[in-house]
Amino acid sequence: MFGRREVHASVFMPWCDTICRFLGKPILISANHYFSIGAFMNQCGRTNIHLEDDMLPCCNGRRGRAIAAGLSLLCAVMLCAALFSSPAFAQADATPKWDVFVGYQWLHPGATVPTPFSDPNNPTPYTVSDGSGVGAALAFNFDRHWAGEVDFGHNWVQQGNTESTYSVGPRFMWRTEDANFFLHTLLSLNRLSVAGLNGNNGIGAILGGGVDLPIHKGIAFRLFEADYVWARHNYADFVSPDFPDLRRPSLEGVRLRTGLVFSWGGAPAIAPTAACSIQPAEVLVGEPLTATVAGSNFNPKHTVTYTWSSTGGVVTGTATTAAIDTTNAAPGSYAVTAHVTDPKEKNNNVATCSASFVVKPLPPKNPPTMSCSASPSTVEIPGSATITCSCTSPDGVSVSVSNWNASSGTLSGAGNTATLSTAGASPGNVTVSASCADTRGLTGQASTQLALENPPPPPVNPEIVRLEQRLSLHSVYFVTNYPMIANPKGGLLVSQQKTLIGLATDFKTYLQSKPDARLILGGHADQRGSVEFNQALSERRVARTKAFLIEQGVPEASIDTKAFGKEHNLTDEEVKGEVESNTELTAEERARVLRNILVIKMASNRRVDVTLSTTGQTSVRQFPFNATDALTLIGGRESAKKPMAKKPMVKKPAPKK
Repeated sequence: MFGRREVHASVFMPWCDTICRFLGKPILISANHYFSIGAFMNQCGRTNIHLEDDMLPCCNGRRGRAIAAGLSLLCAVMLCAALFSSPAFAQADATPKWDVFVGYQWLHPGATVPTPFSDPNNPTPYTVSDGSGVGAALAFNFDRHWAGEVDFGHNWVQQGNTESTYSVGPRFMWRTEDANFFLHTLLSLNRLSVAGLNGNNGIGAILGGGVDLPIHKGIAFRLFEADYVWARHNYADFVSPDFPDLRRPSLEGVRLRTGLVFSWGGAPAIAPTAACSIQPAEVLVGEPLTATVAGSNFNPKHTVTYTWSSTGGVVTGTATTAAIDTTNAAPGSYAVTAHVTDPKEKNNNVATCSASFVVKPLPPKNPPTMSCSASPSTVEIPGSATITCSCTSPDGVSVSVSNWNASSGTLSGAGNTATLSTAGASPGNVTVSASCADTRGLTGQASTQLALENPPPPPVNPEIVRLEQRLSLHSVYFVTNYPMIANPKGGLLVSQQKTLIGLATDFKTYLQSKPDARLILGGHADQRGSVEFNQALSERRVARTKAFLIEQGVPEASIDTKAFGKEHNLTDEEVKGEVESNTELTAEERARVLRNILVIKMASNRRVDVTLSTTGQTSVRQFPFNATDALTLIGGRESAKKPMAKKPMVKKPAPKK
């Protein structure tokens, strides 16, 4: 049918045909002989299998060579890692020697081959269907992770077609308490049998992995195994070279498995052990001991628990160390025991050990006695007192006093004597204590109390009190819209100047006794006008008041000023209260003022308040209704209206008769 030439082989190898088909190139048998696919296939029992013509030799597939080289290198690396890692890792106690898998498998071959009996020059593609089958694998575990695996799978597909795989390669498995995860890379002999075509062998590879769930010791359920199945086949007898994809098809399939895994062999589990020690081995009653336990052969990934018990004393601890208190233990020999448990293991999970110790009786001991006294026992703040403590040992042992402490004040000193400074302390009782210790560690304590009193207050100078009252007697009031920018000295009427003159005289006298005293001036304006206008107006009022006081000899450094504008204005109720409490007004005058309360409120807010810094007292806001210029301050006349002069009467001449 095609141009062919027959070449016979001189060496027989049962699987050489499939290797040649997979690698896609001749195999070197000796230095002088190359044998191609047809020769090897003839030795495998097949006849009339020939090379194609020289224009398209069967063994020149670049893709086949590349894939073959890559898979071969990957398998070689993993196999070498498995072999060379075996001596480096000892067989884990929980790792079996052998694993056997048996179960169900489903296969999607991913194969398109020539339709049987079709024209080689115009072949019809035939897609091999999916199929179910069985799978099995045997693995020998080199260590906890690496194993060598032999795998077999067989699937029956529709129309009597079958596919079988015989594979070998390394397997890597990561084992945990609840699941085992594995990966494997296998080189395989893939046999595809299609009805109407001769059974065809091809070299392939299986790459994949899965998860095993342990059920019981030696039995696991393979939850799933998912593999990529690749193989290379040759149908050169059924397809011309014009159809390379059907002539040398590649199978790219998927295989899924599930079933049971049986494991056995391996080194027997090593029982866990524990070793206990105690330091010191002998103590006196009341002295502590420390016990330590070290566990061996437990699973390093598990957290173990520790339980301690003792035949004497009180033992406390939940870790690798425990403390033993022998305070109430009777003299004698005792043992402390540790139980180390792995709660995650069901069997062979406890180790126990013990250590012995001796408690010896104490020699007779009497603690030191101590007493303290203070001189004087009553102290005026910020005075000081001397504290003395005496300490003796009934057993004649050397003693020392230390750890001085006071509930208030500052304590200084060492040895038997200390000094208490009461500066900054509060009145009341103060307790001073100290402790005494002998060379055996026995201690005693003592304390004493002192009474702290404030010194008597200095005598009050009645003149100072009188001056303080006078300084804050009256606020100063201004005429509407004064002082003006053009006339900064205007608006301070005679009555208000007299108030400031008296204030300056008294304050200068007051400074002789209170040189740090200051007058604080606070300027106000009524509610009319904008915020900016009223703020500037109140600033001019305090500036005018300050300048007038300086003119009267008050030091400028003793005057502070604040301007509030129309903020903090007196309300109707506050002004009404001031009017009703003003004893200088008669009932008739008070009633007349109250009828004009809105006007009086605005006049009352055009003022400068005076505050004395040393006492915080603020001037009384009492409007000067009886001042001669009161009407000017309110907004009317400055003085009473003068009666109009009477014109002299001119006598009319008598009418002429």
